Amino acid sequence: MVVASSWMYFIFFSCSFSLIPTPIWGLNVTGILSHYPDLSDFTALLTSTGIYADLDRRTSVTILAVPNAHLRTPSFPAASPATLADVVRYHVLLQYLSWPDLRRTPPAGSLVTTLFQTTGRAPSDFGSLNLTFNPSNGVVSFHPPNNNTVSANVLYLLKTVPYNLSIFTVDSLLIPCGFDLMASETLPPPPPLNITRALIGGHDFNVAASMLVASGVVEEFEADEGGAGITLFVPTDEAFANLPATVQLPALPAELKSLVLKFHVLHSYYPLGSLQSIVNPVQPTLATEDNGAGSYTLNISRVNGSVAINTGIVQAVVTQTVFDQKPVAIFGVSNVLLPREIFGKGEGVSLGGRSSPGKSGVPSVGAQPPEIRTAPETSPDTGYGGPNHLSSPQGQISSRGGAIAGLVADVLKIN
Repeated sequence: MVVASSWMYFIFFSCSFSLIPTPIWGLNVTGILSHYPDLSDFTALLTSTGIYADLDRRTSVTILAVPNAHLRTPSFPAASPATLADVVRYHVLLQYLSWPDLRRTPPAGSLVTTLFQTTGRAPSDFGSLNLTFNPSNGVVSFHPPNNNTVSANVLYLLKTVPYNLSIFTVDSLLIPCGFDLMASETLPPPPPLNITRALIGGHDFNVAASMLVASGVVEEFEADEGGAGITLFVPTDEAFANLPATVQLPALPAELKSLVLKFHVLHSYYPLGSLQSIVNPVQPTLATEDNGAGSYTLNISRVNGSVAINTGIVQAVVTQTVFDQKPVAIFGVSNVLLPREIFGKGEGVSLGGRSSPGKSGVPSVGAQPPEIRTAPETSPDTGYGGPNHLSSPQGQISSRGGAIAGLVADVLKIN
């Protein structure tokens, strides 16, 4: 009887773990689509626009693939690369949908978020699609939420991998609200990202935003958005609250405070997938440019499916994607990145958790990679890509409200 119970226990947990979604990057979406010649144009667009890389960090998506005959419209080839990318994003749904799921759609329809919504360029919920099902004829359709007269009907299910990936073909190209494919080449480029607004809108990066404003370096960061772009690692409010008393950032001279902030920025755009597969783990920062090669570098590596960042005395991990749209990527990190050039010669730095002596004699902090969260939906009043909220545990920061308020007040006095 005991043996039978043990086997039932084992089988139950084995089945439970088998249902845990796996990352899409292990499925090679473009490789699957390449076996269907009628989808060659759509597959080429996924590759040329780089959307396939955006799928790397997703665990559940549904792709609405458009066959060549429906994709080769007179206006579509004339669209700019940026417009093409957003149109393709509009065909990637951020949840797994099976045939039964589609047929269970209520009569009023169901709103489904697309990858385009995460860019911050979709006003209101116009980055979503309305899913409808007609029980009288069995037709499943998708259409923009503000326009029921334009729709794409599902033709057939091409591929399903429960509960990670579904690929359906549709009979029409879906165009987001406000897009004019013929006029897209003459449209002005989107305005630069307001980094401070993006962070304040997240409600979890108030200390970092205050430091950027008080030091003035945010203007330099935004000026660097052109060219190769930039990647920012932004500590959460909790990360600042967890700094020990021996680390007094507000007390540092202005030039050192600026170096600490620049130490959190790479002078190149790296989406999450690129960080996870980075070839050279030792990366220079903006602080390196001010102090010479070999100084103020970060060691970036992949650990347990997450991205670990080691400064030589502190290790942090990427906890969430705040914004990710070329040429700017902003990631939340679990610890303040302390450069050894400034903090590696003191009596020691301890940020809690497990630590071990580093080369400089300063304890280095380990961090277990948490679940990486992606940027949620955005609102039009936040500007280009500025999120109006971020996914974070409820009450996590509110319990530290007084401490965070004090930190912000101290930071505003640092100059």
